[in-house]
Amino acid sequence: MAGHNKWSKVKRLKAVTDSRKGKVFSRLARDITLAAKSGGGSPDANARLRTLVLKARDANMPADNVDRAIKKGTGELPGVLYEEITYEGYGPGGVAFIVKITTDNKQRAAQNIRSTFAHSGGNLATTGAVAFQFLHAGQFLVPREQTTEDALLEVALEAGADDFIASEQGFEVRCAIPAFDKVSHALEHKGLKPVSAEIAYIPINTVPVTNVTLAKSLLHLHDLLDEDDDVQQVFSNEEIDDAIATAAQV
Repeated sequence: MAGHNKWSKVKRLKAVTDSRKGKVFSRLARDITLAAKSGGGSPDANARLRTLVLKARDANMPADNVDRAIKKGTGELPGVLYEEITYEGYGPGGVAFIVKITTDNKQRAAQNIRSTFAHSGGNLATTGAVAFQFLHAGQFLVPREQTTEDALLEVALEAGADDFIASEQGFEVRCAIPAFDKVSHALEHKGLKPVSAEIAYIPINTVPVTNVTLAKSLLHLHDLLDEDDDVQQVFSNEEIDDAIATAAQV
């Protein structure tokens, strides 16, 4: 879900996360291994790894699991070789999807993703067919109870953020990908704890969904993708009103 209800999406995904801890840990471990492999095993010198370690801590992932994943990435421990792949596709109603996966079997992953879209009334698209509809940038969501608009705006802009959006639920901070770690450090230094902090694909244009049946189909596709062990992140550009989303989940 996008736009004003991105906060609702975070809340829903947290509920899913809490019920699937084992899968969440597995996904985090894969990402940590890849980050350590590409940028080294020190979180202080590896921005991507630092972000993932903080995310693992927030998810209550055991420190031993994190350490083991890092050592697999640096080669200190044997491990499976993973690859990162990004798929683009269309779901029901022409909604654009970007699916990021981490896999040890490209053929299996491609077959599973293609099948999931096909069985949900959608289809995979060629590279670039969907990505232009999204802004690829750093995104932080900070609840209102943690800070004031003026205080957060000052911290964010000084750290290199280039967009700031206030809503009833909280504040959204956006930044260019190279500035992500600096903004993350600045928020952490001020004691702020975003409910979401990631390199995201943020919809530029959204597809309004006012039909409960269509909303159910889209939520079902999200659930199926989330259940795939290879899938790490899913971004889409539907705009579902909270009341419609609630009715669709009944």
